[in-house]
Amino acid sequence: MSSAFTRENDDSESIEDIGERPVSQHRNLVTPEGLAQIEHALEAARVALAKAENERNRRAIALAARDLNYWSARRANAELVQPIADKGEVRFGHTVVVKSKSGDQQKFTIVGEDQADPTKGLIPHVAPLAKALIGKEVGDSVEVKHQKAKIVAIS
Repeated sequence: MSSAFTRENDDSESIEDIGERPVSQHRNLVTPEGLAQIEHALEAARVALAKAENERNRRAIALAARDLNYWSARRANAELVQPIADKGEVRFGHTVVVKSKSGDQQKFTIVGEDQADPTKGLIPHVAPLAKALIGKEVGDSVEVKHQKAKIVAIS
């Protein structure tokens, strides 16, 4: 067969650069919302894989399979932590309001790694800030962004 009728490796079909998504070695603690997000992502990955297989798109299949493997692993090792009613000290799932010496207030919610979104104040329980907050009470001091701050509320 003439090489004019064969397709060279097309970058859009290449899968050599697609590696596995690393799964955290930390405990996979999740809030009820975090578990729902994982289940949604798992279903989205299943749909994406079926679509890619239907279209016979090798790259899309590899990407969707990678995501499906990741979310399957995250769902399998998820440890659901129900909201803790006692707000006497900071725990996983709690929202904490801190106030700096300048009077600025910030709010952080301690969540699982997959639910984390620092732009929304959702910090993973494995982050240094979360570790500094866990176990503290209203009135305790904590370092936030290299400044001393005081915990003013826990909800």
